[in-house]
Amino acid sequence: MRTERVSGYGQPDRREPKVVVGAAIIADGRVLACARSAPPEVAGRWEFPGGKVEPGESETAALVRECVEELAVRVEIGDRVGRDVRMAHGRSVLKVYTARLLHGDQPKALEHSELRWLTASELDSVAWLPADAPIVAALRPLLAAG
Repeated sequence: MRTERVSGYGQPDRREPKVVVGAAIIADGRVLACARSAPPEVAGRWEFPGGKVEPGESETAALVRECVEELAVRVEIGDRVGRDVRMAHGRSVLKVYTARLLHGDQPKALEHSELRWLTASELDSVAWLPADAPIVAALRPLLAAG
């Protein structure tokens, strides 16, 4: 997936979109949903925890790091969920992976205003961010089967 811009010299400037990773943390047939606290335009909307992949960092390493930073939990990363979701006018792409908590860790809302564990039938009870909505649809059968 590439985006193309024209440089000041009229030449195409091809850049890979920035990768943003998210964790669908699943426990006991429920997935963790996190309410954004900032910025104001998305505060109160729900997402999967995660963040940007730093240069030289793998997607899974970024996700492990983000879960520690945002939730103070250690996780084991599993399979991808859903498809790549284009964000920020094509400048970013969201990739979500399943994850499970390790060592009895319990998530803490360090960077979010609220956390909720949702079953398959409760997924529509929160207002998801647009980028997370396709992932919710792909996640539903996984939760229902588990």
